[in-house]
Amino acid sequence: MKHAFHAALVAALFAGPVSAQVEEAPAEDEGFSLMQEGAELFFRGIMGEMEPAIEDFRAFAEMAEPHLRSLLSEMGPALMQVLDRIDDIANYEAPEILENGDIIIRRKREAPEFTPDPDAPEIEI
Repeated sequence: MKHAFHAALVAALFAGPVSAQVEEAPAEDEGFSLMQEGAELFFRGIMGEMEPAIEDFRAFAEMAEPHLRSLLSEMGPALMQVLDRIDDIANYEAPEILENGDIIIRRKREAPEFTPDPDAPEIEI
């Protein structure tokens, strides 16, 4: 009994300083706030680094826009006809430009046999 009393007394004496050392954990909202602030700073830094590249791309896009519109208006319909005849673009090799300027798009050897749609209209290439 005397030992139990002494053990309880020692535990009570050490409990005071231990509880004084326990710091309160920051509120959950504060943790999210710090994470949000860190993420915002990170993305602002990235945007600052990317801004010159974005401006260069914008200048390129403004310069290329008339040429791309012209290409689309002139070649668009013919390109759509060619794409209608292709079953799956993954079945073809990358285009190859010959010395005479011809462009060849070869079908891959491992691709399944091509069967054209019988209802598709004939086109002149």
